[in-house]
Amino acid sequence: MVASSNQTRSLLRYNLAMPLQRYKWSALTKQQVGAYVEYFVKMELTMFGFHVYGAEVDDRGVDFIAQFADGPFLKIQVKSVRDSGYVFMEKSKFSLHEHRLLAFGLLIEGQPPNLFLIPSLEWRNPTALLRDRDYGGELKSAPEWGMNISKKNLTLLEAYSFDKTAEAIIRLSESSF
Repeated sequence: MVASSNQTRSLLRYNLAMPLQRYKWSALTKQQVGAYVEYFVKMELTMFGFHVYGAEVDDRGVDFIAQFADGPFLKIQVKSVRDSGYVFMEKSKFSLHEHRLLAFGLLIEGQPPNLFLIPSLEWRNPTALLRDRDYGGELKSAPEWGMNISKKNLTLLEAYSFDKTAEAIIRLSESSF
């Protein structure tokens, strides 16, 4: 069906009156943000040549599995935050293992996502960024691994840039052939 000239003018008026607001993270729900970051991470890994396999249910702290060539299968958990905040993974669902990683999306209003890929073993040595919390006594929270995302900690986060970590995984996979 062809649009009439009135419909075309109406669409043009709408487009001119409503500037495209890309990366308006505040307009999305928490669930939409989580889904966006998870799909974005999967696509970025695919662009690096990884094979990505979805998980039907995320009840074990694994959002998906990725593998480069014939390298090991990597269990990936995805988390995101808008601007700053704290994210965590329950220790019972995010064990520290050489083949487990956290893919993290930092979403700053008006900017494309900043992605990071953090090997779980990094939590062996907690920092101001990477937190190890064991709540005891009357506190009701389960033990967790966390990340304290703040302007002060952004320089610590840069060490885990997505591209850098993905390239390191690829080099390790290629050297094992």
